[in-house]
Amino acid sequence: MSEKTKESYLPGNAPVMVSVCVVTYNHGRFIGECLDHILKQKRDFKIEILIHDDASTDNAQEVIKAYQKRYPDIVKPILRVENQYQKGITNISGAFNFPRAVGRYIALTDGDDYWCDPYKLKRQVDYMEKHPECMFSFHAAKVVTEDGSFVNGALMRPYRESRVVSPVELVDKAVGTPFASFLLRREVVEILPDYYVDCPVGDRPLELMAAAKGSAYYIDEPLSVYRFGIRGSWTENQMSGDYVKKQQKFSEDLWRMYRRFDEETGGRFHEAAMNAARRNEFLTNVNIRNFKEIYKPENRKFREELSLHDRFFIGFEHCLPHVYRGLRGLAGKLWKKEA
Repeated sequence: MSEKTKESYLPGNAPVMVSVCVVTYNHGRFIGECLDHILKQKRDFKIEILIHDDASTDNAQEVIKAYQKRYPDIVKPILRVENQYQKGITNISGAFNFPRAVGRYIALTDGDDYWCDPYKLKRQVDYMEKHPECMFSFHAAKVVTEDGSFVNGALMRPYRESRVVSPVELVDKAVGTPFASFLLRREVVEILPDYYVDCPVGDRPLELMAAAKGSAYYIDEPLSVYRFGIRGSWTENQMSGDYVKKQQKFSEDLWRMYRRFDEETGGRFHEAAMNAARRNEFLTNVNIRNFKEIYKPENRKFREELSLHDRFFIGFEHCLPHVYRGLRGLAGKLWKKEA
């Protein structure tokens, strides 16, 4: 049964259960796969797909228009002619997709990621329908490079079992969450605090907003795929230009976010929020290899959160920097030769 046929079996006046918010920019090679996997979800409820394309210069908008024509009652795009991010609107979902969402739940994904389990959405909705105290559901993700090669899936596996995550744990979470795994109750995003609007990234403040309202549930299965290192992505942008300066600014921005969250919640999560801010500052120092800060005694607990792999190579570079750089340069040459 096609998605279009299946949709017709639902009552005509049935409310939308999930508003799937998709943000895309120059994802012409990937957006079709992203939408296909959303449309192929096995479900017994209505969805809408709210797409915001931020003035792509590739064929992304043409692909989106084709899906809109095929699924006019589901696919609802905003196709920009001027880039909004460059105008200073950093959280596109909050500015343009959340206000028009009518679903009971909000699901999120970037246009270069996709859902790889046909029951992903139903499993999350079913759980949250049975647990009204749960504000946010998320799960693990597979990780692939731009060419589709799989890398270490543990990069996107916050926990090692499916379980309830308390609000305090969610605030002070050591491992990142795949954005395409997010499912939130709409009430979480109906009023957007300043710490969300002004933050340079959208995922972390959404987790804080959910924590302020209740618990979360984590599914320890890779139900989506995250593409790593895509050209034009926020991560690649961070790597270009003055990397150290950009990383330091990002750390300062997140410190500001955590302080404002702490104020907004009346200090209910003060210790967790400040610890999370210090962890982010530590990880910034890891990224820029500020060994003086990395090896401060007060950062020991954060060092122990790193993988054995990361701790080994950070220590190797710290103790034998010339040997490390020489071996890294040699490895790069061998990789280019094989390529």
